[in-house]
Amino acid sequence: MEDQKKEEEQEIIPVEDSVPEDYLIKHPLQNTWTLWYYENDRSKTWEENQREVFSFDTIEDFWSLYNHIKTASELRQGCDYSLFKKGVRPMWEDSANKQGGRWLINLEKKQRNSDLDKYWLEIILCMIGEAFDSHSDEVCGAVINIRGKGDKIGLWTADAHRTQSVMEIGRKLKERLKIPKNVILGYQVHKDTAAKSGSVTKNSFQV
Repeated sequence: MEDQKKEEEQEIIPVEDSVPEDYLIKHPLQNTWTLWYYENDRSKTWEENQREVFSFDTIEDFWSLYNHIKTASELRQGCDYSLFKKGVRPMWEDSANKQGGRWLINLEKKQRNSDLDKYWLEIILCMIGEAFDSHSDEVCGAVINIRGKGDKIGLWTADAHRTQSVMEIGRKLKERLKIPKNVILGYQVHKDTAAKSGSVTKNSFQV
């Protein structure tokens, strides 16, 4: 019996030898990304309410994070998620953002259960996977706002004057999200949004 047990033990393949090599090596991303979480506490400033959650630079670390946090549709009203390249804060005033703007997706309240999480994840995968090709360097990050009247997702770019990059990013975004042709996506310059006098900011570009 003892000899048989030893033979069985020898036949057991060590775990690291039985796992395909691809599963042992993490897949690095071109950039390091930081997830931010905003919760509206009126006793604090807007900037104080922005909290860094976690930074990641591999696809495996992203999925580990994504699978352990609430989905966007589960957040309370008034909360935001932001995902930006490491070192870039999710605010207009940051030097990486101040010359730029955002492609804005407005979702009706009823879309929270059908499209919100799907759109947010697809935008994240486009960003961290550098899906905007030669224009990916122009992408700073993205913000999702959970609000009572309707949610918003904004994809932020670095320079609103780089028209070709802005338009190519917008076209690719609309294509990846499978947004119908008759639905218009607008691009708003941060300076216009900051200076607006009413509730609506004009679109500088649209696709």
